[in-house]
Amino acid sequence: MKIDSTLAAVVTGGASGLGLATVQALRAQGVKVAIFDMNKDLGMQMAEETGAVFCECDVLSDESVDQAFTHAREANGQERVLVCCAGGGNAIPTVRRDKKTGEIKMFPTDQFEWVLRLNTVGTFRCITRSAAGMMTLDLADGERGVIVNTASAAASEGQMGQAAYSAAKAGIVGMTLTIARDLAREAIRVNTIQPGIFDTPAMARAPQEMKDALGAMVPYPRRLGHPDEYASMALEMIRNRYLNAETVRLDGAIRMQPR
Repeated sequence: MKIDSTLAAVVTGGASGLGLATVQALRAQGVKVAIFDMNKDLGMQMAEETGAVFCECDVLSDESVDQAFTHAREANGQERVLVCCAGGGNAIPTVRRDKKTGEIKMFPTDQFEWVLRLNTVGTFRCITRSAAGMMTLDLADGERGVIVNTASAAASEGQMGQAAYSAAKAGIVGMTLTIARDLAREAIRVNTIQPGIFDTPAMARAPQEMKDALGAMVPYPRRLGHPDEYASMALEMIRNRYLNAETVRLDGAIRMQPR
């Protein structure tokens, strides 16, 4: 798909990190972009800085997502591109024994479900709304739209305490081919990026020693990923018309260790 000012795009989680880098890359090509994010203050600030449109959005809610798409389309027209970066996780062992008391504690089921709803269900919720809108469009260079999802290296090598996050991101990987097949007749492509460890705002809260140690785990280049490298991959997935139903690791060849 040609990336230019005729194109409209939606980026979920677009106010920071990988999503913001994607917004910036799309805007640099003249694309009309809507930022979906829960953080209203930051979202409005980033929209003003990039020339995008901010749409407050909670991907856990049908109503919120529907309203965000309505707002985005009123401002920019029907999107042909959806990039799903909204997500998050927690770090809780499946079952653990308290070192001091010996008490056995289980992963709270509601916390497990929340991570799946935020990542897997939230991504799917946005996909269904966007794909339905794309299906109303005429073909442009033989296709109607492109969807790019975000998984994680944890989908393949989840570390200790990442049972929920691994399951959620593995769900995104697992549904990529199926959704691509469902949408093939409508000329809508679906791909997923599986990032390793990236230098995002969430990572910025970690001590420098920890970030250095994590970067040293990467075979090459021996550093954390840069958000603009994620954005570059997202744009290539949009451009390359023969790339469909693929999950691409973007991780410097890292394979995560147990901890």
